[in-house]
Amino acid sequence: QVQLVESGGGLVQTGGSLRLSCAASGQFNIYAVGWFRQAPGKEREFVAGINWSGASTYYADSVKGRFTISRDNTKSPVYLQMNSLRPEDTAVYYCAGRFNYYSDAIGQSQTNYAYWGQGTQVTVSS
Repeated sequence: QVQLVESGGGLVQTGGSLRLSCAASGQFNIYAVGWFRQAPGKEREFVAGINWSGASTYYADSVKGRFTISRDNTKSPVYLQMNSLRPEDTAVYYCAGRFNYYSDAIGQSQTNYAYWGQGTQVTVSS
């Protein structure tokens, strides 16, 4: 059984930065990650994704140029560096994983991911 654990959320002022971390545990070879977020009263939306090697990434238009997804190696935690944060970035952020999936394609749908973390709250004050 594999698990994903997020960390790094918190409260920050507009224009500030946070770095979220998604760590996987259990038996697996490689994993791809998608970050999603859900604001109160809104549907969960895709934020950014990275493939198993780190060679391929993809971002939602709303965060492009402000957020960076990265990883050091195929089994390392995946990070989401969030800069120039805005109040509209306030949400619960979820890490989602596709394990043993060897592809450069980045899944943008929740149905692409079978495993989910518990979520971490990010609040940006104005």
